[in-house]
Amino acid sequence: MPHADNDNDIDADTAAPAALLRWQFDLTWALFDYHLDRLEDEDFLHAPAPVHWTLHPTAAGGWEPDWADTEPEPVPVPTIAWLTWHLGWWWSTAADHLAGRTPRERADVAWPGPGALTIAWLRGLREEWAAILDGLTAADLDRPSAYPWPADAGLTTAHLAAWVNAELMKNAAEIGQLRLQRAAA
Repeated sequence: MPHADNDNDIDADTAAPAALLRWQFDLTWALFDYHLDRLEDEDFLHAPAPVHWTLHPTAAGGWEPDWADTEPEPVPVPTIAWLTWHLGWWWSTAADHLAGRTPRERADVAWPGPGALTIAWLRGLREEWAAILDGLTAADLDRPSAYPWPADAGLTTAHLAAWVNAELMKNAAEIGQLRLQRAAA
């Protein structure tokens, strides 16, 4: 089973919240990286079910995701392409928020395409997010955060960082399961 580097192990009982969030992120990334290393180009656009969401090439040479503002019924099964785009979208906007930039609109987050370019993009986001986590102080974590929830939710930057870790774990599990199902078929 993949695991985080022992160099990043911390005593969770005495760790500062930022260090604990970083440890959790590193553990989650190690689990995800296991699948990233094994993805094949064909995995990205493989349709896992008749009703699915994916990305489509555009006339301009980019990619456009399937999207609905209200979740359809039945809920489409996402492809690895869609999941990697979705992961890149929310992670980019979370990083924008914590870096003091205006978060990008969904349509402004470009998916690089199937294969190595997307894997490199995600690894770049990992580096950016790790640097953000490393720069957070206890005071930063206590600051109110109105992203990605309503401003009156009463949540903090610590909640945002924990949400990113949870979303990454969820998306990593989904991508891993789709990769394993395709490999076993």
